[in-house]
Amino acid sequence: MMKVALFSSQRYEQPYFEHALSTTSNISVSHFSEALNVQTAPLCSGFQAVCAFVNDDLSGPVLELLAEQGIRCIALRCAGFNNVDIACAKKLGITVVRVPAYSPEAVAEHCIALMLTLSRKTHKAYNRVREDNFDLNGLLGFNLHKKTVGIVGAGKIGQALIRILNGFGAEVLVFDPNVGEGSYTQVSLEMLLAQSDIISLHCPLNEATHHIIDETAFNKMQEGVMLINTSRGALIDTQACIQALKSRKLGYLGLDVYEQESELFFKNRSEEILQDDLFARLVSFPNVLITGHQGFFTEEALEQIADVTIGNLSDFSQNKPLLNEVS
Repeated sequence: MMKVALFSSQRYEQPYFEHALSTTSNISVSHFSEALNVQTAPLCSGFQAVCAFVNDDLSGPVLELLAEQGIRCIALRCAGFNNVDIACAKKLGITVVRVPAYSPEAVAEHCIALMLTLSRKTHKAYNRVREDNFDLNGLLGFNLHKKTVGIVGAGKIGQALIRILNGFGAEVLVFDPNVGEGSYTQVSLEMLLAQSDIISLHCPLNEATHHIIDETAFNKMQEGVMLINTSRGALIDTQACIQALKSRKLGYLGLDVYEQESELFFKNRSEEILQDDLFARLVSFPNVLITGHQGFFTEEALEQIADVTIGNLSDFSQNKPLLNEVS
């Protein structure tokens, strides 16, 4: 039986993994609430595989420690793998597998929730009504119907969002060199930035997309544009984003991810003094809405994540073909 150390474990996901494990007899999982990093890597002693999440550290030094302890497989329970030094893993003989897609509709629907909350100010209305304040001043919104929405990255999540936006009657622009024709208009990134009323990011984080939304990109956007990011935090240059908010170039900002989220998200920090001044500045703006990386957080997605992750580990333990290997 292959023993797996699952890091950054949360109570909400454990029942789904228990159910997935009930379908196989060759995998055992031990849950660790700690994040995987240089300090916690020694916990992997006696295990053959680790299961990691988006903010676990799988850089070269950590991978070397894992290899020394006999780790042969890293199972990512997420789609992105920007936190893994893939070249180093290959050199060390560590196989990396992932969950390439899990309920893309979950993230797409969360994008719509952010758009509608920002545009119709329902979060502010909720607080007003609880205080018996029924004044509509300051709550004026706008329709998504006939608005131009730019989608940067049209993979499975982007395509799911496009289908929803078509239902709203929005005009959809797409920048993604890897997709064909569809119910949208393909344009260059420059044209998308210049023409979109709303921009939503759905591309992976890599060297080409790091800070794809920077000062230059903001300067090409319309005044008062809405920007949504549910993909990876470092797609946006946070300093440039704050300047765009201060100058009112950005009229609305919805984030489910943040460039330095590994130090903040997935923990209750309500009794702490947060040290991240950039995050504190972001949440101080009245036209900014931030959620703590919950776009994926639906029953359907958690079930798929657990099933695919355990399936990947089971296939590895039995030397079967790995359909979800990161190469």
